[in-house]
Amino acid sequence: MILPKIKVLRSHGRQYIPDLNAVELTEEFRGRPVLTAGGPAEELRKAAALCPTGAIATAPLSLDLGRCLFCGECARTAPGSIRFTNDYRMGSATREGLVVRPGDTFVRFDADRVRREIVSFFGHTLKLREVCAGGDGSVEMELNATGNVNFDFGRYGVEFTASPRHADGVVLSGPVTRNMAEALEICYQAIAEPKLLIVCGSEACSGGLFAESRAVDRSFLERHRVDLWLPGTPTHPMVFIDGILTLLGKKQRK
Repeated sequence: MILPKIKVLRSHGRQYIPDLNAVELTEEFRGRPVLTAGGPAEELRKAAALCPTGAIATAPLSLDLGRCLFCGECARTAPGSIRFTNDYRMGSATREGLVVRPGDTFVRFDADRVRREIVSFFGHTLKLREVCAGGDGSVEMELNATGNVNFDFGRYGVEFTASPRHADGVVLSGPVTRNMAEALEICYQAIAEPKLLIVCGSEACSGGLFAESRAVDRSFLERHRVDLWLPGTPTHPMVFIDGILTLLGKKQRK
């Protein structure tokens, strides 16, 4: 009876990731794009017109990860100009840092824009309250995975908490609907200063497919400073983990 169970366990392989700083995702993962200037103009024009969120600009060429759904249609339409890599290191301290241009070999993380108190207060332990402000729940599924046996992000002292009174910051997902705007503000105000605001997922970064909807109210992001922008639809656990570690000064973007 025990033999079949052993076979199942062996087929799972080693689940625990010993070093989260040395993770390399499979080639199937669609991460940081690489842009090449001078590709076929007609293909690029079609790719830009095809993008449902307007993430692609053609003159000059750029791709906004904060709007990108990572569907890959642009790369299939204009392979001479756009190619996706498996690089998950895509978090940025600024919204502008999510815009990728030809020649970029990594997503820039401006460490000078990180508040000093973030490292001094939260460098050893960080408790976060997640708020889904009108999203589809996919980001939450990926954030839950950060605490499983594979990633075990808690080893770095980073965990999610149920109450904002126990939290050091808010992780925001979803486009921020009007029905969630007040609840989000109340949650944020319930956290003591200094506190963090982390925007997670393309919907939270830009509104995504719902950016122009009258059911969306993104004024919260105009009133409060965002400390970390994390793209993805949804955000992969390693995008979140790498972004947090870089924000806390435990990693450097090269």
